[in-house]
Amino acid sequence: MKLQRAVALRISDLLIKNNMTRYRLCQKIVMPEQTLKNIIDERNQDIKLSTIAKIADGFNMSIEQFFQDSLFNRKTLDID
Repeated sequence: MKLQRAVALRISDLLIKNNMTRYRLCQKIVMPEQTLKNIIDERNQDIKLSTIAKIADGFNMSIEQFFQDSLFNRKTLDID
C-alpha cells in the first residue's frame, strides 16, 4: 500500500472513531477543507509531516500515536 493511501485511511478511520466531520476537523486545526479533502482523496502525493502533525493535533494525539497503526507496517508499505 502506498503511504498516501495509508495516511488517507488513517485520517478517515480517526474521523469515524472520533465522530467528527472533515469540516469540524478543519475548523479545529485551521486548515482549508480542500487541503484535507485532497489528502483523503489521495490527490496530494507529497504530504508534509507538519500537515500530518497538525491533523494528529486535531485528534488530540501525538504524531507518534498517529503512525502507531498497522497501516504503517514497513513490510506492507510501499514507499517510493
